[in-house]
Amino acid sequence: VNLEYLGRVVFNANGLLYPDSVVGTDSHTTMIDGLGVAGWGVGGIEAEAAMLGQPMSMVLPGVVGFKLTGTLNNGVTATDLVLTVTQILRKHGVVGKFVEFYGGGMGELSLADRATIANMSPEYGATMGFFPVDHVTLQYLRLTGRSDETVKMIEAYLRANKMFVDYNEPQIERSYSSYLELDLSSVEPCISGPKRPHDRVTLKEMKSDWHACLDNKVGFKGFAIPKEKQEKVV
Repeated sequence: VNLEYLGRVVFNANGLLYPDSVVGTDSHTTMIDGLGVAGWGVGGIEAEAAMLGQPMSMVLPGVVGFKLTGTLNNGVTATDLVLTVTQILRKHGVVGKFVEFYGGGMGELSLADRATIANMSPEYGATMGFFPVDHVTLQYLRLTGRSDETVKMIEAYLRANKMFVDYNEPQIERSYSSYLELDLSSVEPCISGPKRPHDRVTLKEMKSDWHACLDNKVGFKGFAIPKEKQEKVV
């Protein structure tokens, strides 16, 4: 509902335009970041204060720039991509930080793909995983019933404030606290587990990884099941 209907991207209050933002008590409020709307989860007290008209305050976070290049191979899904991204970001360490995705590979991702990655922010630990507005975003807004007038207003405002990304134009060099990069063509079909979403396992390694987990000592990647019990049929 937030993506398809409630999200404004740009508010128009009697001729005063300003970017949309949202906070919610659900940690997966971050899904809206796939639409170019800054959003993240907060506690109940913070949410109540916002509902009563009080301003939100926060420490200015570090921003991790995550560059996407290339294209996904046939058969590779958004789930495969998000599990790969989650593993990379967990290894890098992004707790309490914003992650902004950019680069030529962005044009290969649908709004649904972006929303899937943004939705997983709690799993990779970031406050948000943000996707700037581009032509894919505008196409989605039209698809979900926003008027042409509204979409044109959004594009004009964001272009005027250098917040719109047009990959057909030369890109401005971005400055971030730290940088990561992923070639989408390197993403393989995968799953995660057995206990944590960032423990990614490619499908071709799934069988060997599972048998290793049965043998390993009890932990995130182990069950310590004796060999004789592994053969037991229930």
